[in-house]
Amino acid sequence: MSAFDRNDLGKGSLNQFRGVLVPINSRVRIRLAGSNQFQQELTDISESGETKLTTATARRTQQQEGADTEIEVRLFTGSRVTGPVGFVPRGLESVMDEALSRLDISGQHQRIPVEIMRKRGLFRVELLIGQTR
Repeated sequence: MSAFDRNDLGKGSLNQFRGVLVPINSRVRIRLAGSNQFQQELTDISESGETKLTTATARRTQQQEGADTEIEVRLFTGSRVTGPVGFVPRGLESVMDEALSRLDISGQHQRIPVEIMRKRGLFRVELLIGQTR
């Protein structure tokens, strides 16, 4: 059972991916879980007016993979790396690792584009994972 509030579990589905976890289209998104506890950080980022947000999270090490730890996500705002803003929802860790791997193989920075949205008065972080195709 997850330790997060039921409204803060994140959102995503493996049905939105094909083959080796490639997004089916460029509109595929994953909403991070556990963002409630990071609302102040998200408020600060939102108020800064930054529009080009990306993840500042590396692939999991084999040790982390073996321990089945959650992937904590931090953001790169162009001038700094933020504190944690959420976690990849359980079951979608491999999707995140594969997207970072695809970016690395193609010679790009291992940064997934991000959008911060306001939903029901709280900020939510969505990974624009479809843009890593």
